[in-house]
Amino acid sequence: MRGLVQRVRSASVTVTHPDGEQELVGAIGEGLCVLLGVTHDDDDRAARAMAAKLWNLRVFDDADGVMNLSAAELGRPVLVVSQFTLYGDTRKGRRPSYVAAARPEVAEPLVERVVAELRSLGATVATGRFRTDMAVELVNDGPVTLLVET
Repeated sequence: MRGLVQRVRSASVTVTHPDGEQELVGAIGEGLCVLLGVTHDDDDRAARAMAAKLWNLRVFDDADGVMNLSAAELGRPVLVVSQFTLYGDTRKGRRPSYVAAARPEVAEPLVERVVAELRSLGATVATGRFRTDMAVELVNDGPVTLLVET
């Protein structure tokens, strides 16, 4: 499981429906925006580990301006958006290969498991919507962007 984690001042995800109508489906203020990818050997254990890692990742500044605090310690929200393209392989040619990305029927329950686990840990979680055309907007804080893997 792979997550591109961004410390944000704000973030939101809007879905565009087939009829062109747009719907805001998730938004947070200061917190973490996580683009989350799932691969073939990921399982429930990986989902639980990813949630714990995200919630406890020390990427927020303390009183001295040092990244020493977590979303858990500060009660910051998390926006989780599924992102199969994190497993795009660009080593050959110019077109990414997505063979390492899990199929939607495998990935969706694991993304939902990460969200459920974050909530059970105490996080306020907003999400995108699986298998839709999503637009993610964010104001990166720092900027702080990390690749987290389990």
